[in-house]
Amino acid sequence: MILAVQNISKAYGINQILSDVSFHIEEKEKLAIVGINGSGKTTLLKIIMGEETADNGQIVIAKDTTIGYLSQHQDISFDNTIYAEMLETKRYLIDMEEKIRSLENDMKHATGEELEKIMNTYNKLSTQYDHENGYAYKSEVTGVLKGLGFTEADYDRHINSLSGGQRMRVALGKLLLTKPDIIILDEPTNHLDMVSIAWLENFLSSYPGSVIIVSHDRYFIDKIATKIVEIDNTKAIIYHGNYTYYSGKRAEIRASQMKAYLNQQQEIKHQEAVINKLKQFNREKSIKRAESREKMLDKIERLEKPTEVNAEMKLSLTPSVESGNDVLTIKELTKSFGDNKLFTDLNIEVKRGEHVCLIGANGTGKTTILKIINRLVTKDSGQVILGSRVKIGYYDQEHQVLSLHKTIFEEISDAYPDLNNTRIRNVLAAFLFTGDDVFKKIGDLSGGERGRVSLAKLMLSPANFLILDEPTNHLDIHSKEILEEAIRNYTGTVLCVSHDRYFINKISTRIVELKNKKIYSFIGNYDYYESHKDIIYEAEAKNTSTKSDSINAGVFSPISDDATPISEIEISSAAGNNTTMSNKEAYLKNKEALAKARKRENDLKKIEKEIADLEDKISQIDDEINAPENATNSKKLSDLSIERDVLDTKLVESYEKYYMLEEE
Repeated sequence: MILAVQNISKAYGINQILSDVSFHIEEKEKLAIVGINGSGKTTLLKIIMGEETADNGQIVIAKDTTIGYLSQHQDISFDNTIYAEMLETKRYLIDMEEKIRSLENDMKHATGEELEKIMNTYNKLSTQYDHENGYAYKSEVTGVLKGLGFTEADYDRHINSLSGGQRMRVALGKLLLTKPDIIILDEPTNHLDMVSIAWLENFLSSYPGSVIIVSHDRYFIDKIATKIVEIDNTKAIIYHGNYTYYSGKRAEIRASQMKAYLNQQQEIKHQEAVINKLKQFNREKSIKRAESREKMLDKIERLEKPTEVNAEMKLSLTPSVESGNDVLTIKELTKSFGDNKLFTDLNIEVKRGEHVCLIGANGTGKTTILKIINRLVTKDSGQVILGSRVKIGYYDQEHQVLSLHKTIFEEISDAYPDLNNTRIRNVLAAFLFTGDDVFKKIGDLSGGERGRVSLAKLMLSPANFLILDEPTNHLDIHSKEILEEAIRNYTGTVLCVSHDRYFINKISTRIVELKNKKIYSFIGNYDYYESHKDIIYEAEAKNTSTKSDSINAGVFSPISDDATPISEIEISSAAGNNTTMSNKEAYLKNKEALAKARKRENDLKKIEKEIADLEDKISQIDDEINAPENATNSKKLSDLSIERDVLDTKLVESYEKYYMLEEE
């Protein structure tokens, strides 16, 4: 054990934040702290760091343990260049290197005992320098800088001239280079693009020390964490696994807790009804019995109601009209801002029912494409064609059309007068507006709060083509899950720009990447993209002599910015086979692949239900076999045993079918 949190409690006035929170972290362990906004995650980190004092409990840290902490908000002002400031983290190696050079110079002029003494010092220092990886410290510094998105052109930039996000990246880089025993990071991905986040994931996963992170980036947590600490209702619940394990296990635990809570509530109501009835008899014996029951009721340890999503709060998105099959066609789209050419001759197609996520590095033009589709930005050239009966619902994080003089409740109820108050409140609650919050004026809200109102409003629209620009920004994990479920079940078409890889992974049927002014299309979710992108880039590099305006073979579609239209192109599939495929054939193959994927997903759901039903039946039979009243009934036990064997065989077959589909 390298750090232990023991029975930590913290309150601000009457507002209890943490109650008897306890957990520990071992050497090399990677721990994530999760919970809704305001649950006390950052407060807990500050208590660990001694920046805040706990009301009760203690933090125990192993002797000589070093801790590096990066908070969400901190004053970062270094009177230095980026590279020079990073080098300061290796000052002890620089000083050691200078001392070694000085000793080398002294050896030239020394003799006898003096020379021997210098050589002994030199050998010790050289060994230590080598052990500390001194010969590679400059490479280490540049590696971290590049990993965090800084180019060589940035190295000589003065830190005080950087944006707040860039300064945070400098602070993060300095912390990583100091290599403390425990790294503590509060929302470290907020100022990083997807490439830098992926680099940080790899860095932290292989880090030889311990890591504690607070983050809303679930994909990031999933890749790094080996233990999850959830802060819920001021208490800590520990899960030994990554985010995916935690998410599934939490649902099981919540269901069990809710069942126990509801059962207890039912029993309490029953006892209270019996007590009232006994008292109504107004006889001495019945009153004594009522009092006896009241005493027993008072001794019951009341269960707290677990945090649970109200079933009515789940969002249901239903298009009012089904669109034509061709929802969006973009042909030879070109856009520049001054000398900055974002893209040239881009070609994208979106079909009905697809959930397409557009990804790419910051500044590549993703949001610009969405704005061009919605006619908020003019194109330089090309065509943007919407299909028949297409009705767009657009969420733009920078262009929110809201009435500033209205309350949140009025904004929704005026837009959808047919909705009842309960439905409106449930939707707003899903986006963190509860109680009297719904009566706040739009004009008094922060930018993030206005974004959540816009998103709630959009989720109620009857559109059949949702265009979403960073929809999960400013949402906590709970709200993201509600939004994900709504979009996953949405039968309309979705085009989304997002940096939230977990969200992308959950909702997408196709990934479209804008990279080096070209479009690459991957049939599948983010995991598929991650596992295939390098193969595709290599294949595309080998085909640089072949020019094309569009390829869509279900694996990738590179589009060069000086492309010339041709009807066929030779591509290399993931298996390495060369195939000549026309655009029409590619579309048909694409459509077939999507249909197969949907069928496989439906088959998996059916088999999952089948497995659950079989396991329930087997469990019921086991209960009957173990029932005392059946212990001497050999005929019934024999019949039950035979029935159980049949069900066991069916269960094994169902599992085999499930694994076969999973492997596909």
